[in-house]
Amino acid sequence: MKKMPKPGQPLPLFGFFRRLLGRDRAFRQAIATLTGHSPDNVRLYQLAFTHSSVVRQQGEQARHQSNERLEFLGDAVLGTAVAEYLFRKFPYEQEGFLTEMRSRIVNRESLNAIALKIGLDKLVQLDAAQGRAARSRSVNGNALEALVGAVYLDQGYKTARKFVLHRLIKPYVDVKAMTQTTTNFKSKLIEWAQRNGKNLRYDLTGEARPGGVMEFSATVVVDENPVAVGMGLSKKQAEQLAAERALETLGV
Repeated sequence: MKKMPKPGQPLPLFGFFRRLLGRDRAFRQAIATLTGHSPDNVRLYQLAFTHSSVVRQQGEQARHQSNERLEFLGDAVLGTAVAEYLFRKFPYEQEGFLTEMRSRIVNRESLNAIALKIGLDKLVQLDAAQGRAARSRSVNGNALEALVGAVYLDQGYKTARKFVLHRLIKPYVDVKAMTQTTTNFKSKLIEWAQRNGKNLRYDLTGEARPGGVMEFSATVVVDENPVAVGMGLSKKQAEQLAAERALETLGV
């Protein structure tokens, strides 16, 4: 015979729903802490942290239940907000400078780093079989873009812009220092290699992203030893970032 709960004890079903409510409340609080706003449509944010590997086994029809579409939207919102910020901050600079600055701010490794700094990796839902290798590529940076997309749909562009600038870019990107560093890192690395008699090459790979965009990964190889990796939406961007990382690693 099934044991009845004692008077004053919560019913098992009530306890189950209370735990669900507690998790939902904790998630809402985490989103509010990240973005500065309590979410209206919490489903958007849950979707933003759902990697495609979680729903892949359910078939192609379930892909819309991952964060890929939000990532596509968030990429555009992020790029627009950063472009506007740079346009106003540097009123006398030419288009080439602004483009270079934007690409360095929103490149994949920069977004991955920001995502880790704000603790996004603790919220991303990823198939356990993917392991650390998948996380090290671009999972967290993609989730950050998806989060921007979720904020945009939930709160509008003005709030999304404020989130991007005041909670992502200004606290974690030193724009002033970025303007003072050499932008042609590839040339600087080539000069170093020639001075020191080193063999230098870039190994490139490409991976398709949502919206038909390609993401490239470039590995700097010095005397057959991998030194650094850079990722970007063009081969040039990936190689520039890889060269910058290599110069840091080599102490040049």
